[in-house]
Amino acid sequence: MTKPEMDLAEQDPDLISLSRQFKATAMELISVLEQKQKTIGRTKVLLDTVPVHRLADIFVASFEISFEEQLSMLDSVDLKVRLSKATELVDRHLQSIRVAEKITQKVEGQLSKSQKEFLLRQQMRAIKEELGDNDDDEDDMAALERKMQSAGMPPNVWKHAHRELRRLKKMQPQQPGYSSSRAYLELLADLPWQNASEERELNLKAAKECVDSDHYGLAKVKQRIIEYLAVRKLKPDARGPVLCFVGPPGVGKTSLASSIAAALGRKFIRISLGGVKDEADIRGHRRTYIGSMPGRLVEGIKRVGVSNPVMLLDEIDKTGSDVRGDPASALLEVLDPEQNKTFNDHYLNVPFDLSKVIFIATANRAQPIPPPLLDRMEVIELPGYTPEEKLRIAMRHLIPRVLDQHGLRSEFLQIPESMVKLVIQNYTREAGVRSLERNLAALARAAAVRVAEQEQTLPLSNDVHQMSTSLLDTRIAEGTAEVEMEVIPMGVNNHEISNALRSSSALVVDEAMVEKVLGPPRFDDRETAERVTTPGVSVGLVWTTFGGEVQFVEASTMAGKGELHLTGQLGDVIKESAQIALTWVRARAADLKLVAAGNINLMDGQDIHIHFPAGAVPKDGPSAGVTLVTSLVSLLSQQRVRPDTAMTGEMTLRGLVLPVGGIKDKVLAAHRYGIKRVIIPERNFKDLVEVPATVLSSLEILLVKRVEDVLEHAFSTGCPWRQHSKL
Repeated sequence: MTKPEMDLAEQDPDLISLSRQFKATAMELISVLEQKQKTIGRTKVLLDTVPVHRLADIFVASFEISFEEQLSMLDSVDLKVRLSKATELVDRHLQSIRVAEKITQKVEGQLSKSQKEFLLRQQMRAIKEELGDNDDDEDDMAALERKMQSAGMPPNVWKHAHRELRRLKKMQPQQPGYSSSRAYLELLADLPWQNASEERELNLKAAKECVDSDHYGLAKVKQRIIEYLAVRKLKPDARGPVLCFVGPPGVGKTSLASSIAAALGRKFIRISLGGVKDEADIRGHRRTYIGSMPGRLVEGIKRVGVSNPVMLLDEIDKTGSDVRGDPASALLEVLDPEQNKTFNDHYLNVPFDLSKVIFIATANRAQPIPPPLLDRMEVIELPGYTPEEKLRIAMRHLIPRVLDQHGLRSEFLQIPESMVKLVIQNYTREAGVRSLERNLAALARAAAVRVAEQEQTLPLSNDVHQMSTSLLDTRIAEGTAEVEMEVIPMGVNNHEISNALRSSSALVVDEAMVEKVLGPPRFDDRETAERVTTPGVSVGLVWTTFGGEVQFVEASTMAGKGELHLTGQLGDVIKESAQIALTWVRARAADLKLVAAGNINLMDGQDIHIHFPAGAVPKDGPSAGVTLVTSLVSLLSQQRVRPDTAMTGEMTLRGLVLPVGGIKDKVLAAHRYGIKRVIIPERNFKDLVEVPATVLSSLEILLVKRVEDVLEHAFSTGCPWRQHSKL
């Protein structure tokens, strides 16, 4: 453009307006860029000195624009068009800078606390590296990785654990899942995947001596344990059966399991299942839950540190089920040797081999255990002890343990066999020995008081001590002992004084002390005879979770409408037995001479009330049929049942006597109560093999097929009937 053309164009109002707009936009862009670039001041000088038509080319050339936009700018020869395009490009560039600044401010505003902490931790890590003091999480991670590598995991488990470890390394300690993921990896590293305790060379003779030294009696159970150990000796990798000890409390089920572990030389761990209702206690919680943890089995194996312990599942019959699952069903996989090789705990989420673990279960009853679970176990019954066995157990095991627990020695307290037998007969009627041990502990506590009183005796003079105790005062008053004065030098210490006192005043438990400490006798052999003095009372034998018990059945008549009343907290089965017994008696009332000739209605104008004493104890079961019939016949014929006879057995509506369970427990209970004759079903004769010979020799066992045979043995004069009913 020539100078006249330039002067003419500069006077054009449209061009002046465009140039002003361009300069305003350019000035705004320069003010924005001034905050970021110090050299932008030179561009501001150009804006004031360079002509507008040249300024547009300079500004546009400094932007990053596309090749097409550069060509379009060069093609614009007209000054107005060029300024319009330049203004548009500058304005677009300004808007892009503003959007970028807005985004940057928004991102910086959202910089969270965790990101700030990350930056600070990175700086702290760099500082520690410079100082050579790098002992934070990276070292812990390296230690965890080394521990995992030395754990001996199977390849598939190691692959899963290594993948989890890589994820953990990418996480920051403050992230929510960091602690749970690390705890999971530490559990995997702590589990004994390959670590197993070495079994000692099995010596069956030594093992038998070990079991015999810990337990008295239980010949059948010990024989089964020795057989199990013999198989382990011949085939160490044999998959042994799961033993389940079933018996009343206090017979030694738990201690038998620990004896097996000692004989095998393995570590022993006990897991109590009583009251467990959550399946997660067996299988663990999934890691997605807050507060998740592994199941009791995996936790127990981690705690014991070997993969082949003897694991006792205590009280397996006490598990329940609710909305959280059924633990007994979860145990199906645990106790199946074909499945527990790949036991899958929900928390671990990888298979763990439980086939090396020797499982032993205990239960008070086999009935509550689900049949599929019971099928996986070999049930060994521990019915209880005879009084003779209790005496031997007390003398060999209980008394030394009680003395040790109470800080006493046999030099001070002596409990003769006769007194132990007295405690067994008059103060305990249980199948086990826990109540016996509690009574012996009461005697030991009474002796401990006297020992403490002796050790606190004050000296009478500088060189003479008098043994003045409540024990000696009692003996002096009774005239059974003499006062002893003992000269003890001043240099003797208190320990020697107490030893001297103990040795000179050994206390022998007698009948008077037993009654003073334990109170009057709780049981008496005359109880049965006293309760069967009137017609309508019979003696039955029942089985409970505490062993066999003697159950009295009482019947009485009263004026009424011919109804049957039952009391004593009875279950449905025993109520049905009472109905069957009454129906059988009514059907044979004439044959049994219970009604006059021609009268066919036994219940005419009278009600019968049958009561089972000890009404606070729930009662149910199918073994009271013959006892109920005997009680009804005794009531209606006004004949007393023999007081030395007890019975058990279920009956049919036709009068057949059916076999029942728990014969050994019931026979032992009759023996404890001083009963001499026991009536049992003939089909239970094979069960008498388990009863100790000493008990059988003191009892008369009467085998019966029909209810008429029961009545014949139950009454001293027999029971008259006209004819034997036959099927």
